[in-house]
Amino acid sequence: MGANDVANAFGTSVGSNVLTIRNAFILATIMETLGAMLVGSNVTATMSKKVVNIDLYIKHPDQFFLGQLAILGGGSVWLVTATLLRLPVSSTHSIVGATLGFTLVLNGIKGISWWKILEIALSWVLSPALSGFVSATLYMIVDFAVLRRRNPVKCGLRALPFFYFFCIAFNSFAIVKNGSQKLEHVGLIAEGRISVWVLIMISIGFGVVAALISHFILRPRILRWIYRGREEKINEQNDEQNDDESNEWSNLSSSERLQSFRLTPRGLLSWFFPRKDRKENKDTLRMFSTIQVFTACFAAFAHGANDVSNSISPLVAMLSVWIHRTVKEKEDTSPWLLLFGVFSICLGLWILGHRVIEMVGQKLSQINPCSGFTIEFGAAFTVVLASELGLPVSTTHCLVGSVVAVGTINSGEGIDWRHFGSIAKSWLVTLPVSGAISAALMFILKVSLLTYE
Repeated sequence: MGANDVANAFGTSVGSNVLTIRNAFILATIMETLGAMLVGSNVTATMSKKVVNIDLYIKHPDQFFLGQLAILGGGSVWLVTATLLRLPVSSTHSIVGATLGFTLVLNGIKGISWWKILEIALSWVLSPALSGFVSATLYMIVDFAVLRRRNPVKCGLRALPFFYFFCIAFNSFAIVKNGSQKLEHVGLIAEGRISVWVLIMISIGFGVVAALISHFILRPRILRWIYRGREEKINEQNDEQNDDESNEWSNLSSSERLQSFRLTPRGLLSWFFPRKDRKENKDTLRMFSTIQVFTACFAAFAHGANDVSNSISPLVAMLSVWIHRTVKEKEDTSPWLLLFGVFSICLGLWILGHRVIEMVGQKLSQINPCSGFTIEFGAAFTVVLASELGLPVSTTHCLVGSVVAVGTINSGEGIDWRHFGSIAKSWLVTLPVSGAISAALMFILKVSLLTYE
């Protein structure tokens, strides 16, 4: 899973040349660990207890134990195959499909919680749509508030604190909320949970601190970085052509930058969406590369919160059967299991992650730091929100949905629809293929190991 899903989270940052693959792997390792440890436990409960009606296995924990082996086998085989083919698929789909496969072999359709499957399937459709909507909306806000302005660098520096505020505040809310529940469980919080209003105020406080740091500390550094890069580029070229190009955007009038407006449906659309031939200010894109690194970390944190729990849910169930001889989990997910899951996922990322990064970050779409920032933020926002609701959505679907939405705003020319078609086909076959592999493994295990009275 690490070679596929984690690579999705940092694919846009590598594709926009903001991060090298090595730096992306290092940041992914850190943020995946934090996301899994701080927010990941809710989704584990959903995957292991609600997809399958585990009451059917109360008298046969050995069946349930072997079923989890079939899940791991079915999901893993398909994920490795898709990674070798450079196809970004959903680990969530793979796990759910494999769960259906082993259950059909042992108990037929009566072993499946169809309402929960329907709920999860609906989230698979809605999550890329919501993620794409968030990313597209944010991109249009950035476009009107920054990119079309007479001095886009200045406007961008004014907007950065607000972006940092929302990123930190939302992430802080998820962390503090989950952390307060864990403190309650161990008895460090005596009475009741921390109220939602207290959580909101704490999150706002963290967001305000991040915004102040962005304005008073990061802003001067970003300016020096931009000017230093401009001077180095001028010195390398040793002519005035680069300087003329960098000032070309700022010489445009505000009306030219905002594009002509005509009171017709076509005129309204041509005014609303960015022009195909528009030249983006290079200094502005350099400025957005700083916040794209931050949103890439946010996306990796969201992935760790959601998908790490999905991948270890069969292992959690197996451990419960082995220790307690029951399919009912009696303890919370062990931090050591989460760490084991993170270690295994990051190992896969370092070994094969470059294959999917090439597809998501370079072949699927043309991405710059500005569009990459909006893509990653929209996907991360959707995944963290779903994780807090205990709903295992697909990080892959959210990210690709954001890429398609932002690319469509740019007249659809930034999307390689042939590659997108291949990805869409792989999504459609993920559930049945992983389910078929799991069913085949379960049938072999059933014939070989299970005995009946």
